[in-house]
Amino acid sequence: MSGFVLDNSVAMRWLLESEKSSDQKYAESVLKSLLNTDALVPNLWHLEATNVLLGAEKRSEVDAGEVEGFISQLENLPIHVDPLTAHQAFNRTMALSRIYKLTSYDAAYLEIAIREGLPIATLDKDLRKAAKKAGINLHLK
Repeated sequence: MSGFVLDNSVAMRWLLESEKSSDQKYAESVLKSLLNTDALVPNLWHLEATNVLLGAEKRSEVDAGEVEGFISQLENLPIHVDPLTAHQAFNRTMALSRIYKLTSYDAAYLEIAIREGLPIATLDKDLRKAAKKAGINLHLK
């Protein structure tokens, strides 16, 4: 597959704006890049997104209608779920988590990027650092 691995830290900025203008600008550039390429995500991506969106709703940053509209938009983007994430969890993902001191969730994104030879789009500082150490490029950087 061509494209890139899409971390939730970027996708959530499409609805929930960052206080850092550079982060927001990067997230918007990644969104525009989906006009020309596809993104790959681990099978936990939808659950992560749901958790973030529900948290924002509880904090009254967005309402249920905004969340539903955003979900509809996400579902129309060329974002594909990696079918092998769960199969890698107990070996490669766990090893990457240990090596780079990442959560297992973040290590799942890195594992896909390494296995598929794809750049990664992320705003997560630890994941960016791990990707660099692992020789993985950042998407659009």
